[in-house]
Amino acid sequence: MKKGCPFGTHRVIEPKGKLPQPATKIDNDMGIYSNEILIDVQTLNIDSASFTQIKNQAGGDVEKIKEIMNSIVDERGKHQNPVTGSGGMLIGTIEKIGPDLKGKIDLKEGDKIATLVSLSLTPLRIDEILEVRKDIDQVDIKGKAILFESGIYAVLPTDLPENLALSVLDVAGAPAQAAKLVSPGDNVLVIGGAGKSGMLCLYEARKRVGVTGKVICLGHSEKSLERVRKADLADIYIKADATNATEVMEKVSKETNGEMADVTINTVNVDNTEMSSILATKDDGLIYFFSMATNFTKAALGAEGVGRDTKMIIGNGYTKDHSEIALQIMRESKELRKIYEDLYA
Repeated sequence: MKKGCPFGTHRVIEPKGKLPQPATKIDNDMGIYSNEILIDVQTLNIDSASFTQIKNQAGGDVEKIKEIMNSIVDERGKHQNPVTGSGGMLIGTIEKIGPDLKGKIDLKEGDKIATLVSLSLTPLRIDEILEVRKDIDQVDIKGKAILFESGIYAVLPTDLPENLALSVLDVAGAPAQAAKLVSPGDNVLVIGGAGKSGMLCLYEARKRVGVTGKVICLGHSEKSLERVRKADLADIYIKADATNATEVMEKVSKETNGEMADVTINTVNVDNTEMSSILATKDDGLIYFFSMATNFTKAALGAEGVGRDTKMIIGNGYTKDHSEIALQIMRESKELRKIYEDLYA
């Protein structure tokens, strides 16, 4: 049995020399190398920006969604949306562990895990799509996947339903980054605060700002804001179009007496929200772009264009202990867990 590169470069078909994520095609043959893990896949949780694009392309038709997903995997050997570049993650059962990894990792065959690396770099084979739950971006399949030696994962907890854990782990990086970036006394704006990752960020930010800070939830509809308001996740609630930068700026200015946000966390899954984030944030503030819909050229040049010396952080989906932080929120907050169970599980 051959040994592969820990980062999976041995699987890259086109173009040679690339890592699996930026590659356009990888080998999804399910015969494993000695340092790979074979997973029997149960559910794919497609990245929100990616699934929104696929759903729109398919006109909401489930059979067309299946066709698009199958064609992506057939062409690329992985589920990497060619429009958004993003993937998602999966849950499944460990079927086989390469001999070089046995005894070196805390996994055994038969364990059920969630992969915490993107589907945009994961060798995947779809044998059959069983169900598309298009309201929560989840797709049940029969298929297999490969986890590289460098791949991170979480063993599914026994005290939470699987689909609930999958939905939370899909966006685990967002609340964990919020925990790192927010300080006592901050004004924190969460754009898309009524969404899946946004609500977790609100909860974590509220814990960190203390009595002297403010957490602001910006959402696009009164219905979604009312759900968050009932759970008491924020101090201030703003209904605004996140693509309308001047509207967002004016409303945030009003609610903060012109101070603006110290930290802005952007979690929306639509294009053209970069300038709203920039104008809502004070000149020396910080913006965390978690959304994969973010155009970082627009963000960089946009900040330059309005003369803002703003620190901007790319939405790395991984930070230390992110899975534990995100799952713990479900254990701490009955209100938020109920919302997640109703909407996403």
